[in-house]
Amino acid sequence: MANEQKKYDVAIIGSGMGGSTLATVLARQGLAVIVFEGGAHPRFAIGESMILETSEVMRALAEFYDVPELAYYSSENFYNYIGNSHGVKRHFSFVHHTIGQKVDVNKSLQAVIPKMPYGHEIHIHRQDADYFLTSVAISYGATVLQNTLIQDINVQSDGVEIITNRGQTYQAEYIVDAGGMKSLLANKFNWRHRDCLTHSRTIFTHLIDVPCFNNVGPSQQKFGHPYRLSEGTLHHIFKGGWLWIIPFNNHADSTNPLCSVGLQLDPRLYPQRNDLTPEEEFFEFIKQFPDMYAQLKDARPVRAWMRIERLQYSAHHIVADRFALLAHAAGFIDPLYSKGLYVTYASIFLLADLLLKAKQTGDYSAEAFAPLETMTLNYIQMHDRLVASSFKSWHNFKLWNVYEVLWLLGAYLEYLRLITNRYRAKTRAEYLELMRPHRLAGGGFPLFFEIQEKVDALMDAVNPDDEADVDRAVAEIKTQFARFPWMSTAFKDLLNGKNHLPDNKLRLNLLNRRVGFIGDGAYRQHFFGDKSMLELLQKAIGDQLRYSPFALNWQRRAHARLSWQTIVKDDHHA
Repeated sequence: MANEQKKYDVAIIGSGMGGSTLATVLARQGLAVIVFEGGAHPRFAIGESMILETSEVMRALAEFYDVPELAYYSSENFYNYIGNSHGVKRHFSFVHHTIGQKVDVNKSLQAVIPKMPYGHEIHIHRQDADYFLTSVAISYGATVLQNTLIQDINVQSDGVEIITNRGQTYQAEYIVDAGGMKSLLANKFNWRHRDCLTHSRTIFTHLIDVPCFNNVGPSQQKFGHPYRLSEGTLHHIFKGGWLWIIPFNNHADSTNPLCSVGLQLDPRLYPQRNDLTPEEEFFEFIKQFPDMYAQLKDARPVRAWMRIERLQYSAHHIVADRFALLAHAAGFIDPLYSKGLYVTYASIFLLADLLLKAKQTGDYSAEAFAPLETMTLNYIQMHDRLVASSFKSWHNFKLWNVYEVLWLLGAYLEYLRLITNRYRAKTRAEYLELMRPHRLAGGGFPLFFEIQEKVDALMDAVNPDDEADVDRAVAEIKTQFARFPWMSTAFKDLLNGKNHLPDNKLRLNLLNRRVGFIGDGAYRQHFFGDKSMLELLQKAIGDQLRYSPFALNWQRRAHARLSWQTIVKDDHHA
């Protein structure tokens, strides 16, 4: 067979969003790429909640690798490109529960996602997104083999040999494992480990007939939130776990009745109930929380419930001669803050650049790809730290009320730095250089890392069941925040008990020349470099115009590469 004789530049295991995106980028840049997919599209997948950081890196990938389709899932403004099976995400919300008690509206948080300049985020219906991105990879020249299981992989000094379950053999210079939890290469070389701080297991499925929580619990008005809880990602949090509610039917144009629901539990507190089916265990557990149960008691599954005993894993290594693990194949912590896709796309940006360099130099050694290992492990370690402390904070809401500020501050500093990285960089090399200090949260800002380490040390030491100890820890954490060189008013309000973070979190404070980011100091240099206020405003206005619904809709009509209009025009011309 022709496929058996050709030697590909890169082979990729898995065609989820990570594998298909990497294939698209490499094929667009002229590499010969083959993708092995054990199943077939469309297929069920989770990892459905977008965040600002992920969307921004998707825009950077689209711009620096000249693949406009990679920005399609970065905001609601692209609905005309991707269809209406996806939900909208206007906020990231948390509601704290106590066993046997009704919800206290003051024990909640709604972090509003800014609508400007890019539009709100979306809930990705992965079945459609994975299928679409795989199709895009094919359109750029990648070879995708579905329903093709890999029997063995032989890594050799001069390349990689892939043997399928059909007895076919394929050759490649390099192989990337994007196979997630079931990573073939991580298992083959015994790289997997579970030495993680976080402990959680999961039960999840897709449901229909899930009402908005405001209809069964306190109203939007009683909470005092800017948006209804169904208009974003809702996290029900409680001692030892949390439950996600991710609707796809939460805007007027939606054509998808589904809602993604998943329960995460610390198995040390709540061991798996093997005497119950996953569905039975799910409902038996949530009956302890009256409002949570009221939201889900009449919902119906559209597919079988799934249960995984423990989610956390990492890897001793990420790269070796001739191969690498991508993102979820390397490690996974917990879907709490929807960081997984951000790690995936940041890794793809770097890995694609390294593979293009290797194509030129012929150097496919572990040393040449070492930056990917450093980045990936740094991201996994910080993610683990962030989630472990969050789980502990839910034992006592006073702890969560201060720890939420660290998560949010880290997320928005990361987002701000990612945007300015794209504004400041003229080339991929410059962008990657600006990405070097990043560690998942905090935007690579050393002073954030310092406060994060101090706060997490306090979280490690506190006894959440001792009120006096909790009060001491909360006071010290607030003291640490007071020492931080820049805190916007919106974040200070959270520390003082406000239950939502508004749309305008940074802008007014940014313009303060004495204490804002536009002022002097290490933080101003780190985030903005030598860019003037005028230059930054020009970039921001340009982005707002470029990614506006009007501009995107015009672009789609005028330049849609994959549309049927293009095919009809070509046929007519012939």
